[in-house]
Amino acid sequence: MGRAVTVATCALNQWALDFEGNLERILRSIDIAKSKGARYRLGPELEICGYGCSDHYYESDTLLHSFQVLEKLLESPATQDIICDVGMPILHRNVRYNCRVVFLNKKILLIRPKISLANAGNYRELRWFTPWSKARHVEEYFLPRIIQEVTGQETVPFGDAVLATKDTCLGAEICEELWVPNSPHIEMGLDGVEIFTNSSGSHHVLRKAHARVDLVNSATAKNGGIYILANQKGCDGDRLYYDGCAMISMNGETVAQGSQFSLDDVVMYSPHTARTLMLNTSQTFQI
Repeated sequence: MGRAVTVATCALNQWALDFEGNLERILRSIDIAKSKGARYRLGPELEICGYGCSDHYYESDTLLHSFQVLEKLLESPATQDIICDVGMPILHRNVRYNCRVVFLNKKILLIRPKISLANAGNYRELRWFTPWSKARHVEEYFLPRIIQEVTGQETVPFGDAVLATKDTCLGAEICEELWVPNSPHIEMGLDGVEIFTNSSGSHHVLRKAHARVDLVNSATAKNGGIYILANQKGCDGDRLYYDGCAMISMNGETVAQGSQFSLDDVVMYSPHTARTLMLNTSQTFQI
């Protein structure tokens, strides 16, 4: 017999290096996700520091302030009893990675570095980050002291891994990994992953949103399952405009999609209501 799972995804108007504002918007999205009964919340790529930090990624302060925001997220009552998936840059063994940090109840479950970096057109991720090249390999990451004091953990898993629960299995992709020929969701689906997530910093190009929807739907058309996509929205201080459109797909069909080009900092779309409050798409599924 299937069990219900409620998931939430959001598009936030994050600004480069606006750590306090970015934290406030992340917490608002988590509050709304919890109010809708979600047990998992996905946010955009590099949402803690903002996607368009450019050469500020080289600065140690960018990494430090990102961890300070993570500390506040871990300590916040809003993040209790919900799996939170946030994006930030992390230095591991003196190599800088674009990462997802997944945590629950003040415990970091996994740090997942980006495998395929966007480096064409407007994207220059290889200038600042290194792709994770060790497929299905996990290492120990030593947490900074400010995080150790909150979590009680000295080390956490860092690498290419998925999260297994009693009822299902969840695997992550990061933006460009959806667009490459050998997307991680292919192998994950064959290994039994049922919930796929993608945190994006995808800027607007004419018809790009249409292509993105097709790619997300095709990811679950063959193997089945749920695909959740979050995206940055607005202008974050760089040259680009990110168009939002967070969405959820199941078994090859779009079941929920957020609005595009909203001017609000935090916009929510719920398939259960007719009104738009904040871009946080949530839906309940049987698994």
